[in-house]
Amino acid sequence: MNDLPVVVVGAGPVGLAAAANLVERGITPLVLEAGPEAGSAVAQWNHVRLFSAWPELVDPAAARLLEPTGWQRPTDGYPTGAEWAELYLRPLAKALGDVVRYDAKVVGAARRGRDRIVDAGRETEPLTVHVVTADGTEERITARGVIDASGTWNSPNPLGGDGLRAIGERAAADRISYRVPDLQDSEVAARYAGKRVAVAGSGHSALTALVALTGLPDTKVVWLLRRGAVGNVFGGGDADQLPARGALGLRAQEAARAGQVETVTGFRTTEVERDADGRLVLVSQDEHRLEPVDEVVVLTGFRPDLSWLSEIRLDLDPVLQAPSALAPLIDPNAHSCGTVYPHGAAELAQPEPGVFLTGMKSYGRAPTFLAMTGYEQVRSVVAKLAGDDEAAARVELTLPETGVCGGAGVFDVVEADKPAESSGCCAPAEPQVLTLSAPSAR
Repeated sequence: MNDLPVVVVGAGPVGLAAAANLVERGITPLVLEAGPEAGSAVAQWNHVRLFSAWPELVDPAAARLLEPTGWQRPTDGYPTGAEWAELYLRPLAKALGDVVRYDAKVVGAARRGRDRIVDAGRETEPLTVHVVTADGTEERITARGVIDASGTWNSPNPLGGDGLRAIGERAAADRISYRVPDLQDSEVAARYAGKRVAVAGSGHSALTALVALTGLPDTKVVWLLRRGAVGNVFGGGDADQLPARGALGLRAQEAARAGQVETVTGFRTTEVERDADGRLVLVSQDEHRLEPVDEVVVLTGFRPDLSWLSEIRLDLDPVLQAPSALAPLIDPNAHSCGTVYPHGAAELAQPEPGVFLTGMKSYGRAPTFLAMTGYEQVRSVVAKLAGDDEAAARVELTLPETGVCGGAGVFDVVEADKPAESSGCCAPAEPQVLTLSAPSAR
């Protein structure tokens, strides 16, 4: 099977890094991207700024591939999604050339000629990857290995508090969004300006939406938290070792304290109704009914799409849906961004020979993925596929003291040189009252 390619699913940051590592090892990659361009998922949040600075966002093997092309490596600042794609992902895909295919949606993977219950031949037969192109053409590709770097972007969690869509959620789809609104788009801004908007979620994306929406004129924001109290949802503030994230939490906190945000805790949505004016009424499991809202922004995290892996033998944690060996290292009940130990092929390997879940997909439902950790994952996985067990087992990543959580930041530039005041990446701090205003959408 050595003459067959290794199929990489997804042309995002981790998928392209996997391809660069494969090329460096002399192994032919075939990158299959469902979207029309490299970083198609990133393009959908191109208006949002990352918490991570440029040095943590470029894979070492990718940089070595790009340098002979005259590529200028960005070194300073926190890029937006658009900048990450334009200045790094698309040049990398161009350098990789024809091994990257677009509008190629992977709909299935299996062991050739065998469904998941057949034991014979699983070590010796190649894998097959089933693809549907944009014009509907079906194709079957034979591969020596599969690196799943498809991410979780296309599988957002629903509004329903039990992990399923609330009753009426589908019917209200015209007034519900599952992404941070791009308020730099005049049409999107007009959709929310002067409206009563519910934001569901407690993570960094939800905080980003709170800060942005409170910058619109006459917009009232209702913040829905499933937890019983706000607690440390605003993060570490001045003590946060990721200054961009700390600034985001402080701005959201100040907006809430200034009365721009109405906070509702302990609210687990079970139903979405429409009133006589077409506005939405959210109903909780204890039958509490909110005052009508015009729009709902659901930012409750993501989950992996495992449907196309139905014929692949997987060993996944029953809670996180992450590889079983990795799950204890990333459990959000015990770990935050800076406490996840670098890991690779050993933790990501599946019972199906040659199949690895990497990137955000490997974290299942755990929320705080590290960009540099993803690059270390694929370096190790590719070494394993190349037969270099020593390199696969070796840890070649030292996280900077500030940590490198990927995620959505504020829309404007923040101070990057503010000194940290605690040793933890995600250390909480007591709430502080600061004079900060929510930034205007721009």
